[in-house]
Amino acid sequence: MTATVNAAARATASNGLGGTDIGLLVARLGFGGGLVVHGTQKLFGWFNGYGLDATAQGFQGMGYDPGKFFATLAGLSELTGGLLLMLGLLTPLAGAIALGTMINAVHATWSGGFAMWELPAVYAVAAVAFAFAGPGRLSLDSGRPWQRQGLVWGAGAIALGVVAALVTLAVK
Repeated sequence: MTATVNAAARATASNGLGGTDIGLLVARLGFGGGLVVHGTQKLFGWFNGYGLDATAQGFQGMGYDPGKFFATLAGLSELTGGLLLMLGLLTPLAGAIALGTMINAVHATWSGGFAMWELPAVYAVAAVAFAFAGPGRLSLDSGRPWQRQGLVWGAGAIALGVVAALVTLAVK
């Protein structure tokens, strides 16, 4: 039994794909796809969303003034970050975009209790994980000279995401 498992592991390793690559693909598609849906709900009203005008009013009510600017910024950030994650393209940047947006989402929903900010917090954690881990081999970044992952790139993505979130919170 062990010899069979080891042979299968060697065969998988020799073709370059492993469980980690498949797991990262599934997670990227799930989390990135969720961000895309949220972004298109805000921008276009797709997937039973409110659309830009209603979302802008909601943002205005949360103190993000002007509401239309911040609703557009949030929608475009979710859409762009989500698409980049799904494709496995510029993954640390995608993580930074998603993290900055989710920090603002947690801030905006904090007073509603755990059930309100839980989902953006989970997306923020996933964004950080992708920034450190990279997209895996089943991605557009795979093998490209610009593919970066690891401690420095993850920390840089976190710093960029946090700074972008703080700038947004400071000017809202």
